[in-house]
Amino acid sequence: MNRTGKILLVLALVGVVGMAFRVSWNALRDIANAVGADTTAGTLYPFVVDGLMALALVAALVLAGDDRKFALRVLGTYTGASLVLNYVHGLVPELHGRTVDWARLADWDPANWALVLLATSLPVGSIYFGSDLVAKVLHHRPAPIPTASTNAEESTETGMKRSTADLPVSTPAPISSDAVALPRPVPVGFLKSTHTVKPLPSIAPAPVVPIEQQTAAAESTRPRRATGRVPEVAKSTRPRRTPDQLLDEARAVTADWPDAKLTAEGIRRAVRTSPQNARTLRDTLRGERGNSTRPAVVTA
Repeated sequence: MNRTGKILLVLALVGVVGMAFRVSWNALRDIANAVGADTTAGTLYPFVVDGLMALALVAALVLAGDDRKFALRVLGTYTGASLVLNYVHGLVPELHGRTVDWARLADWDPANWALVLLATSLPVGSIYFGSDLVAKVLHHRPAPIPTASTNAEESTETGMKRSTADLPVSTPAPISSDAVALPRPVPVGFLKSTHTVKPLPSIAPAPVVPIEQQTAAAESTRPRRATGRVPEVAKSTRPRRTPDQLLDEARAVTADWPDAKLTAEGIRRAVRTSPQNARTLRDTLRGERGNSTRPAVVTA
């Protein structure tokens, strides 16, 4: 919206607010006169109520945060109070046109007391809330408008605060500045001294060893694996048993064993043989015991 449109909108708002104030002014003046106000006080009473509403509206437009919420609460409270008093003025015909005479705001005593308390407390509230709103507006400091330089500084600061894991490339380690400075070499020809410069001793070059000798030396230093025969002492002294010998030994050991104890693990430990031989012996012994317990068949 251009400048002319904004000005016209504000003027229309002022006109509507002015006419609404004139309508409400008549009701609030009669209410003030009914609760004991004189002619001058009754004339100024609408400015106290509706005027504070306008002040709270302006403060809400200027302030921000909690102060703005406070201004909106004051605006809502006084708007509701003005609405209640205008409603009572419409319900009580005796208030119309009376300026000084005393009149009741309601027939029910508790309601009448509440309405009188509301009407008489609004001026006091206007003093308190109006002063607070004006103080908040005078002490308000608007937030600075961000500029291009401010945005650039914020983006730089944000980039500096990013963690190393968020950066696309890891940051190199800082270079230490505690390096020891080495002295510059001074050429012999430009050295001005009274002493005679002694020549450096010649260093004989190291002899060149052929590649074949280097390879042979490297191979000679490697540990060689033992390829000889195992000595007789390292061999097991127990003779190797045949399957028949193992079976005879297993029969002798397990002769008094029950069938539940006749397992491959038990035979392996008793005979000291491999698990495979133990399983073979178990199956053989179980087969022999099954044939011995089977009843013989008698043929006619």
